[in-house]
Amino acid sequence: MTDRWDLSTRLIEPAPDLLVAQPGRIVELAGMAGMGLTRIGYRMLSEASRRSPMAVVDVRGWASPAAAWEAGIDRDNLVIVRCAESSTWGQLVAALCEGVPTVYAEVPSAVRDRDLRRLAALIRARQVRVVLRPLRGELPGGIAHLRIRAVGVVWEGAEVGHGRLTHRRLVLEASGKGAAGMVRQIEVEDAGEDAVHVVSGVVSRASGRAG
Repeated sequence: MTDRWDLSTRLIEPAPDLLVAQPGRIVELAGMAGMGLTRIGYRMLSEASRRSPMAVVDVRGWASPAAAWEAGIDRDNLVIVRCAESSTWGQLVAALCEGVPTVYAEVPSAVRDRDLRRLAALIRARQVRVVLRPLRGELPGGIAHLRIRAVGVVWEGAEVGHGRLTHRRLVLEASGKGAAGMVRQIEVEDAGEDAVHVVSGVVSRASGRAG
């Protein structure tokens, strides 16, 4: 019988590659609040943050340095910038991308499509690692190289209404060019430590090419 911890630390290709942000290729995180997507985004950028500065653009005022550090972001390279105004968000993120090689940014719902497309062109030109987290809906088509959408979350450790939460299992769907134009399912386990483990293989669904 397979030991639980052997299962949780087994990385099955190509899923691990999908959870690492690449230069100039925008990653979009889509899904409801509370699904653990912010932590997934931080983990996708954590390796890069150990080599150079990283900026987090916080729209809701919820960003916690401690949460970023727990997800593996280098504490000496982290900068959090508050920006709740849709009218100035695009200019702010563009300015960061001119000088910071790694950016995680929440996206206000009122940002215009043309501003997002202009920003995407800059990100590709400057080869910045960027993860965008729309606070409502999804980004316009053609902007994200890879879309990670949360489709399910299960907490473990609390039974019959009491107990201590120990693990969170997330079911994610990856689509777009970064997923070879297919829709792929990934299940990851998050124990609240500096690691997010892939616990199941990648399942391709016969749904045609992703937009």
